[in-house]
Amino acid sequence: MQLIFPVGLILIIVLWGIFSPASLGTISHIAMAAITKNFGWLYLWVVLGLVLFSAFLAFSRYGNLKLGKDDDEPEFSLPAWFAMLFAAGMGIGLVFWGVAEPLSHFTQGPPGTIARTPEAANTAMRYSFFHWGLHPWAVYSIVALAIAFFQYRRQSVALISESTKSLPWQPVKRMSGLFNGLAVIATAFGVATSLGMGAMQINGGLAAVFGLTVNKYMQVGIIVVATALFIGSAVSGVARGVKWLSSINMMVAALLALMVFLLGPTVVIIDTFTNTLGSYMSELVRMSLRMTPFRDSEWVGEWTVFYWAWWLSWSPFVGLFIARVSHGRTIREFIVGTVVAPSIAAFIWFSVFGGTALHMEIWQGVPIAASAKADLSMALFTMLDALPFGLIMSVIATVLVLVFFVTSGDSAILVLGMMSTGGETDPSNRIKIIWGSLIAGIAISLLLAGGLDALQTATIVFALPFTIVVFLMAISLWRAVREDWKEEQRAEKELRQRMRQLISK
Repeated sequence: MQLIFPVGLILIIVLWGIFSPASLGTISHIAMAAITKNFGWLYLWVVLGLVLFSAFLAFSRYGNLKLGKDDDEPEFSLPAWFAMLFAAGMGIGLVFWGVAEPLSHFTQGPPGTIARTPEAANTAMRYSFFHWGLHPWAVYSIVALAIAFFQYRRQSVALISESTKSLPWQPVKRMSGLFNGLAVIATAFGVATSLGMGAMQINGGLAAVFGLTVNKYMQVGIIVVATALFIGSAVSGVARGVKWLSSINMMVAALLALMVFLLGPTVVIIDTFTNTLGSYMSELVRMSLRMTPFRDSEWVGEWTVFYWAWWLSWSPFVGLFIARVSHGRTIREFIVGTVVAPSIAAFIWFSVFGGTALHMEIWQGVPIAASAKADLSMALFTMLDALPFGLIMSVIATVLVLVFFVTSGDSAILVLGMMSTGGETDPSNRIKIIWGSLIAGIAISLLLAGGLDALQTATIVFALPFTIVVFLMAISLWRAVREDWKEEQRAEKELRQRMRQLISK
């Protein structure tokens, strides 16, 4: 179930996309429209619930519980840990959407927003923060915490089903194998979406730097080359491959952001961060539950629902990977490290790149919005080209996306191998090669079937059934945390009683 079912389904879709891309694109679009219309509310409520749940766990009495034994220490240093989870979590997406999303919202924002106005610019930045802030990282955090809690405190296997098995409902227990299969499918398509975006971004960078053509066939070639790189990285092992690449990646990303910050409108960037953070916090609940029942608008489905589905589909992959590198940390440390810290980093990234792009568009007349409308992957390079040392920064950005591509693929292979082999922490190289080839095949198939639209559609469709699994994992985690906390309190009480008895003697 964990291997045959997902691999078979993935192969069918890959072959469908290669031999009949038009029909796959049409059916996918119909499915996306139906899911968005009928189940968009489910994505919003589940993700908001995960945000609230993560906040409660972090700041409650349960926050001191450790993912492991009381004397266990973290395997990785704090900087290395943060670099790995951030690179695996959303690296490619940040580079792709850092400029493209704010400019897209600026020209065609949420319903009720007048395009190309100061309010539209503020709204564009606020929703960029919203889509890349607390909500996605809370999804990752709860899924990862559920896996890590059962793995390190209950000595369970690193599988999605290990958390749901603890629930007292027999139908849920019997569907454990199906849950693992759904996790594999959601992961494969979520990662493939990111790889497809990464290929488009690399293609845009090569076009900006070397003048190469931007087309699907070039992007397919990029996927093939990058796949060979991340398969090679994956077979080297997590400690050598992922850790090394992730650390390099964070340094390159920080360098690029620093260059744009210093060479761009520095004060405007600081003001953008300050203003947007305030409006984001004040509008958080309204944005979290926004639907459009009285408007004929697809904006929420195309943006918020897509993002929530994307994060949910990525959650088994990112969750298992974060759990793999988080042994020995407390629940409070874990949630702060996986929710608050990455959210702040994302806010800074969007302030630097989105704030600079909006300033150039509004005050300097640089046609970044037009570039984004024509090809989203070119928005970043249009902005960089208008800055000093633009060519150098375009090269750095292209390298950054390539390394993010490799780290995401590397991590995905490891996690998919673990899930499809019953929780094996070090899958065989043969399994890694198979999964690397399959997710590359998905990305190629979806690109041929409709580019970015097809990638988004597949994510929303395959994330829906896994949303229910995530909800069940959250319930199971809550039950387990309460049980372990009560057990620790009972053990401490018995210890105090014995100490008093010894002292009295």
